[in-house]
Amino acid sequence: MGNKSFFKDILSLLPLILSGLIVLLLSIYLWSNLQSSPEFISAIHNVLNMSMIISGVLATAIMFYLATIVINLRNKRNSIVSDLDKVTQKMHSFRNIIDLLYRSKMWLPGLKQYLDEEYANLNFFEVKEFYKGYSKLAIEFLQENHPYQDTENLYLEFKAMLITSPKEKVVSENIRYPRHYDNAIVEKWLEHKCGSGLWYYFGYKFATYKSALDLDAVFERHQDKIMTLAQSIDSATFEDSSFNEVFLSKLGEYMNKEVIPKLHQFQTFAAQKLPKMVNSIFSLFVVLVSFGVLLPLLYLLLNLDPTFAIISVAMTIGVLFYIITSFYQFLTKEIEV
Repeated sequence: MGNKSFFKDILSLLPLILSGLIVLLLSIYLWSNLQSSPEFISAIHNVLNMSMIISGVLATAIMFYLATIVINLRNKRNSIVSDLDKVTQKMHSFRNIIDLLYRSKMWLPGLKQYLDEEYANLNFFEVKEFYKGYSKLAIEFLQENHPYQDTENLYLEFKAMLITSPKEKVVSENIRYPRHYDNAIVEKWLEHKCGSGLWYYFGYKFATYKSALDLDAVFERHQDKIMTLAQSIDSATFEDSSFNEVFLSKLGEYMNKEVIPKLHQFQTFAAQKLPKMVNSIFSLFVVLVSFGVLLPLLYLLLNLDPTFAIISVAMTIGVLFYIITSFYQFLTKEIEV
């Protein structure tokens, strides 16, 4: 596997290596001919004029191509940011629902005090990642026999949905609704499938946990608010829903499979800088303009030493060779993008 990767890296650098050799050998050849035959400078001038025209045309084409890419990326990013705002608002509504459930009286007596006092500094992610050994408290929590029929894990998951950083331990009285969530917390939500606890406890295993999760204990006004928030998340999906275990299971599955993955996807795209390919093409543009257009113009205008003409011709031919030999790789990367 390592040999294949090394061979692939060498293959990708081959056009650049060969182009460098061509520039070096061509410079030596032109310089030696110029030394042995001073009139050879006229032939260099003819090639220089042709290379200026070719470089100018190619540089213009590359400039328009780069401008097109940047405009398309900007339009795409504007569209993604608009979608991101909508998904973020859905996440706000979902966290509001979780907050109402988290602070409700549906839990077994003593569970909230037990977790908020004895395990106040423990969060859901540490429990899920106990095998990494980052938290002794998480290992202690998992080894202890809890008298709450395993619903303490759902409570911890709710806490994880109400924080905005993986390092937070305690849920504040007034939870934050940031304009855009930090990528670190979104990645944790996605990695540990936050939201799926609703589907597990109120759907797949509800018969087991029914006696430990009293939905009737949720205030009626809060039930109405939860349904209104669910409608704002997706009116079509929750149109005919009522506040019960079926609705909560459906809500958890929807958030876990639809909203959180999209939130991560849109945030990742919105935070992206220009692709590496664009930077490579821009570097090629700079080299082509510098050595194929600007240097020969300065050579002719300022009557510089013929060495500058030789460098210009050699570099321009080297760049042209690089474009030809790397064109297939460029097309492959363009398709991948």
